[in-house]
Amino acid sequence: MSEPRNTAPDAPRPATRTVGAPRFPGGPAADPAGSHHERRIRSFQPRRSRVTTGQGEALRRLWPTWGTDIDGHRVLDLEEMFGGLPVVLEIGFGMGEATAQMAADDPGTGILAVDVHTPGQGNLLALAERHGLTNVRVANGDAVILLREMLPPRSLDGMRVFFPDPWPKKRHHKRRLVQPAFLDLAAGPMKPGAVLHCATDWEPYAEQMLDVLQAHPDFENTVPGGGYAPRPAFRPLTRFEGQGLDKGHRVHDLLFRRTRRDV
Repeated sequence: MSEPRNTAPDAPRPATRTVGAPRFPGGPAADPAGSHHERRIRSFQPRRSRVTTGQGEALRRLWPTWGTDIDGHRVLDLEEMFGGLPVVLEIGFGMGEATAQMAADDPGTGILAVDVHTPGQGNLLALAERHGLTNVRVANGDAVILLREMLPPRSLDGMRVFFPDPWPKKRHHKRRLVQPAFLDLAAGPMKPGAVLHCATDWEPYAEQMLDVLQAHPDFENTVPGGGYAPRPAFRPLTRFEGQGLDKGHRVHDLLFRRTRRDV
């Protein structure tokens, strides 16, 4: 996931590297959907930072089994990927510590974790192997393409969007992930009764999330009377959340249920 604290300029690339070439043979593709796929404004900021030896080794060894690229050219068979477990989609997982903890705490639920941050992908794979977490799969690429083209209808038992980039400048608000168009896409693969769980420490973004979720006909607030939800016990304290709390930010959780309107 991307935050303003993660928008440093790209590091210089070796002159001999071919654009689009994989950094780790057999690992995640550099541009899985292809730059030609679409020209829309993206809601994420790709980060280029150093991949440790352990992360790189995890990408090389584990990606063929536990990783998948979001290429937009196929539909994923989640039942096969997770052995029939109910599946929750997590959009943006940072370095993966919270994802790994949730997977360990709930081994009966599969987590399809999506991000574009290569060190985080490697770190989550390494954590999954270290702790024997067979219910985690890592997807590389744009979650919008995944939702729109690669997930069957009513295939998800839940969706999590924790601490997405708030794009605080007004001219960048159009890049925020949680918008009406995103909710239109999210509703398709979510089963009736599945819960979309969002969390943010950016007050104006929390207000926008609440407004668009309350206005969308395919979602209903799980909180009687409306408003924000208490922090669920199953959501671990994330690194970004800790940074926000240190700055005096207030964290808001929003839990909205997929309705049965189109069933």
